[in-house]
Amino acid sequence: MNTILPPQLLGTRRLARIESASGGPTRKPHYDCQQDGERLIISVFMPGVDASGVEIIVRGPDLVVVGRKAHVVRVNFSAAHLEAAQLDYELRLRLGRDLNYESLVAKLDEGVLTLSIPKRPPLDVAA
Repeated sequence: MNTILPPQLLGTRRLARIESASGGPTRKPHYDCQQDGERLIISVFMPGVDASGVEIIVRGPDLVVVGRKAHVVRVNFSAAHLEAAQLDYELRLRLGRDLNYESLVAKLDEGVLTLSIPKRPPLDVAA
């Protein structure tokens, strides 16, 4: 017996792919966040991306990291099923306004992008 799924349930099982702001398909990279004293350290795993392909965008409380791969067209592209492997990366995080994005430091080493974002000092409220 065949199972028919209603249309509203079909969208619940998505792959880790999203549409980027530029309109091209992307996939969400694996990442790790840690607090180290007065800073937030984010490690984003983007194999196949070099430093010229990384773009970091800050929009208010949101941080967007885009990693563009060098797209190589191979003879056996469809036979090797490389469609998903050739997708660019895009990570969107809502980190809030308590971070000093102007002092962000980024380092790319062997496919791992490390972002270090210091926290803003707390505002003193005069009574």
